[in-house]
Amino acid sequence: MHLRRTAHRPLSQINVVPYIDVMLVLLVIFMVTAPMMNPGQIDLPSVGKSAAPSVAPLEVMIKKDATLVLRDHARGGAEQPVSRDELLGLLKQRLAQNPEQAVVISADKKIRYEEVVNVMDMLQQQNVKKVGLLTRTK
Repeated sequence: MHLRRTAHRPLSQINVVPYIDVMLVLLVIFMVTAPMMNPGQIDLPSVGKSAAPSVAPLEVMIKKDATLVLRDHARGGAEQPVSRDELLGLLKQRLAQNPEQAVVISADKKIRYEEVVNVMDMLQQQNVKKVGLLTRTK
């Protein structure tokens, strides 16, 4: 008795034709609706120019040997070696003239991070509002 099992065997193939039809319909819908959509445009607010020109920043340089050098870009940019006390006196003098005086710190990359933080702390104690770190782009 030899029975045929081929009549009751489940179908092991996937019919992908309906999926292709659905994908083509979706593709046509997206192609038709895409040109109708407006890209998001942002209307930015406009600002008038400031009446007071910005003041050139003071640059506090920390050398490899942890000595401080002050470079005043408003007065020619000449480097002036200073101690911490001299730097504090010059900062007080500048902040009395302009409370919005910006200060940037440029430190040698081999200097300890603690030295930079100490200078930043000293600037914050003198109420310097704008403190930045100077870096070199690659």
